[in-house]
Amino acid sequence: MAGEERDLKVKIRGVTKIFDGRKGQVVALNGVDLDIYTNEFICVVGPSGCGKSTLLNIIAGLLDKTDGEVQVDGREVEGTGIDRGVVFQQYALFPWLTVKKNVLFGLKIQKKTPAEAEEIAMKYIRMVGLEKFADAYPKELSGGMKQRVAIARAYAVNPSLLLMDEPFGALDAQTRTQLQTELIKTWEEEKKTCFFITHDVEEAVLLATRVIVMSARPGRIKEIIPVNIPHPRDQETKMSPAFTELKNYIWNMVYREYLEVAE
Repeated sequence: MAGEERDLKVKIRGVTKIFDGRKGQVVALNGVDLDIYTNEFICVVGPSGCGKSTLLNIIAGLLDKTDGEVQVDGREVEGTGIDRGVVFQQYALFPWLTVKKNVLFGLKIQKKTPAEAEEIAMKYIRMVGLEKFADAYPKELSGGMKQRVAIARAYAVNPSLLLMDEPFGALDAQTRTQLQTELIKTWEEEKKTCFFITHDVEEAVLLATRVIVMSARPGRIKEIIPVNIPHPRDQETKMSPAFTELKNYIWNMVYREYLEVAE
């Protein structure tokens, strides 16, 4: 993205979050500054407890910050909004609704006409390869299929920002690989701005335009690393020397932060 005129999508300044714990206050985030630009795919890595999910939930409006500033499209975040779609590790589907009705849910809130909503829902159900399961219920789906429904539902409402908290973390390796490939293809087509949390450094390098490495608690941004590996990317991209070098560099940094927690 070097040399391009970039629009600022998310502005984070001095964000701090303090929780009241049983043994006193816990500083989860301490003065986080970050700019996210339109069409970027940001991946965030770091040791457990470093505040990755806390930061995502603050951007989503699901959690209040203790101090600092968070803006999306120039407006201060105050609660949730349909401009931000969220996908969690646990699928959060409505078990009493079919695949299609789960995806339609947000479109009804947007007051789309039935014909419009149907067309949009089926577009994204096809995008994640579940058109044959449109009338199935979540209990009839595998974990990977449920996560595809959650991704389709998030895309369907056309958010300007997608927030994804370890969406593939509970999946087996084969399903995870398949969904990574689908997500890369979708991002290359749709160019949604994404903020994606993962514990998997390899996954981060495969998906991201920039990788954010967070320090051990209290969470701060340790380093921001551009991923200058050209698109289109696929699983074979992992075999390139440039990929391996960058993955090892980031992994060593994350591991040093893990040792800080372990000591």
